[in-house]
Amino acid sequence: MDIKKSYKNIYFVGAGGIGMAALVRYYLSKGCKVAGYDRTPTALTDAIISEGAEISFEEDVELIPDYCRDKENTLVVYTPAVPATHKGLTFFRENGFCIVKRAQVLGLITHDSLGLCFSGTHGKTTTSSLAAHILNNSKVGCNAFLGGVLRNYNSNFILNPNSKYSVIEADEFDRSFHWLNPYIAVVTATDPDHLDIYGTEEAYLESFAHFTELVQPGGTLICHTGLKLRPRQNDKVKLYFYSRNEGDFHAENIRKGNGEIVFDFVHPNGRINDIQLGVPVDINIENAVASIAVCLLAGAEEEAIRSSVASFMGAKRRFEFWLKEKGENGKVVIDDYAHHPDELKASIKSVKELYPDRKLSVIFQPHLYTRTRDFAPQFAEALSHADEVLLLDIYPARELPIEGVTSDLIFKDINCKNKALCNKKDLVNTIKNYNFEVLLTVGAGDICNYLPEICRVITEKR
Repeated sequence: MDIKKSYKNIYFVGAGGIGMAALVRYYLSKGCKVAGYDRTPTALTDAIISEGAEISFEEDVELIPDYCRDKENTLVVYTPAVPATHKGLTFFRENGFCIVKRAQVLGLITHDSLGLCFSGTHGKTTTSSLAAHILNNSKVGCNAFLGGVLRNYNSNFILNPNSKYSVIEADEFDRSFHWLNPYIAVVTATDPDHLDIYGTEEAYLESFAHFTELVQPGGTLICHTGLKLRPRQNDKVKLYFYSRNEGDFHAENIRKGNGEIVFDFVHPNGRINDIQLGVPVDINIENAVASIAVCLLAGAEEEAIRSSVASFMGAKRRFEFWLKEKGENGKVVIDDYAHHPDELKASIKSVKELYPDRKLSVIFQPHLYTRTRDFAPQFAEALSHADEVLLLDIYPARELPIEGVTSDLIFKDINCKNKALCNKKDLVNTIKNYNFEVLLTVGAGDICNYLPEICRVITEKR
């Protein structure tokens, strides 16, 4: 299997995945013919089709284009979210094609460039996206392969063929980040997740420890302070620590007011004053610290850092405002991708800080049966910080149901003023009986597809 060979044609199984779509765009930019399969059409698949990819939505081998049936010139890329029994994968496997995971392709890219790799249970999409935005607006530039669609670019891919840097979101699912060869690596958090893959917290931490061993000699490792992780970088790799309030990189003189957050960024050689967050959420203070640290080490100039952080609009589904009516009683709808208990708790906390005197309602869609099983009490505790909770059924994604695992595992332990269970198909009708002030929709499933209808119901109910 020669992944380093130059292929004319690339076929993606699971082309509409957020990480896969960035690679689709990368190979289109290289002049390759690109085709693929995905289960359902989305705005993202519409976009990559308009950019030149040929995508089908039926699991039918006959729909594979003729040019992708040439095994000498076709590379097949798949995501672990696609089952091994997929008919297209089976066809390619039985006919001797070169078949690789998405992570292997990203690994190849980090061997051919200087990879700036952002890992962690949470925070990696925001930190990598902000770093990409800063570098793209600096003299340094970058290529970026991101796990979220940046609202500044309406894309999860940034291309700069003249830059030596590649920004990569390093995903720990299925140990994907072990294929990477980072020049600078960031570890934002190591709270246990994906226990369906790892089994134990110890195995999860071991996976991150191995990731820290992959940093190139002469490179840099940047870890959040206070992690259980014990880094294993070699002695030719610089090790720094960061956080909101302490470490080699941190924030000082934090100022909040009038919907703005401003702080001074402190680094080993000085400081950059008056950094204003474009997305003024408390958790983004330390996210920005991590991003700025990497960009500073990569050579970005101070003014580009300051202006880019201020102009950053964030990734879609990362604390994204869908409705923000004017006035002190104006309705507010915010959507967030949080799907781990710590992320959920941080998201709720951030909204309450923004709107301390208003009722906060949360619609939460649990993601995966295994995650619900493993963290049900923690999800319940996080949701108990809201004033009102509407809990949906579990979004299964790649999983089959597990006996006894339902949203009830979370619901029974939620302690807030008003809570209810709701089937997804009844959601729009159900919310007609609610009087929302500030609404947070949250989860990594398909709850975002209901937001246009949710906002319509809220704005019509005056």
